[in-house]
Amino acid sequence: MRTLPILALLFFAVPLVEIYLLIQVGQVIGALPTILLVIATSVLGAYLLKQQGLAALTRFQNNLRQGQLPADELKEGIFIVLGGILLMTPGFFTDFLGLFCLLPPTRKLLMKLFAKRLQRQSGAVYNDVYIHSNTRVQETSATRPTPVALEGEYVRKQEP
Repeated sequence: MRTLPILALLFFAVPLVEIYLLIQVGQVIGALPTILLVIATSVLGAYLLKQQGLAALTRFQNNLRQGQLPADELKEGIFIVLGGILLMTPGFFTDFLGLFCLLPPTRKLLMKLFAKRLQRQSGAVYNDVYIHSNTRVQETSATRPTPVALEGEYVRKQEP
């Protein structure tokens, strides 16, 4: 799947969804309460970003002190920053996505889904079968497929 068309679609679709939701909420509760609600979610986003970010940083430092690799904390940090940015962006749709990234249970779910997707795209080995893009490429008894050796010649040219 190509990334550029998806990003272009999001670039146009997300603002349209945000404008639509702001208009709909504004018609129900009024313009001033809508503006105050958007400001409140931005403040909440900044607070949650600080709280969750400091907690992840503390876990990161504790793992380093114990000599462990803080991989999960790094992944959490990425989602925490993304969630904070989304919550500070004006609009209800991005606020929902930001809360989804900042709340620990949903963040863990997103991390699992993201890891599975990366594993599928990069190719992985399951039960002695090398799998890439959901297609069986070759069966092996080892944990990785045997590499293919290519023979060839090269000539190093001298610069003038």
